[in-house]
Amino acid sequence: QVQLAESGGGSVQAAGSLRMSCVASEGTFSRNCMAWFRQAPGKEREGVAGISPSGYYTYYSESAKGRFTVSPDNAKNTVYLQMNGLRPEDSAMYYCASARKSKCSYRWESPDTYNSWGQGTQVTVSS
Repeated sequence: QVQLAESGGGSVQAAGSLRMSCVASEGTFSRNCMAWFRQAPGKEREGVAGISPSGYYTYYSESAKGRFTVSPDNAKNTVYLQMNGLRPEDSAMYYCASARKSKCSYRWESPDTYNSWGQGTQVTVSS
């Protein structure tokens, strides 16, 4: 079972930035698809960004494109989510997820295709 631990959430004002980290079990990034999800109160969990093993391919939701960047640091077993231009609607609990798939692009934004999850980190954006 892959162990994941997120950090870096916090409270920022609109248009601000945050960088979140997800530390994974050693060797995870060379084999597994990784993704960031978020869930706001009363809403379904939604995919924000995904990344293939070793960061070769990345995937973004429409709301994340142009503002968020997902990237790996294989030496540190860490995947980052850099979030710029934050908006109040980005406020949510953010989760890191992992799964071994034949194609990371396959339903990368669907939570049910991942079998390992972190505990989440809260992001609050004020207007």
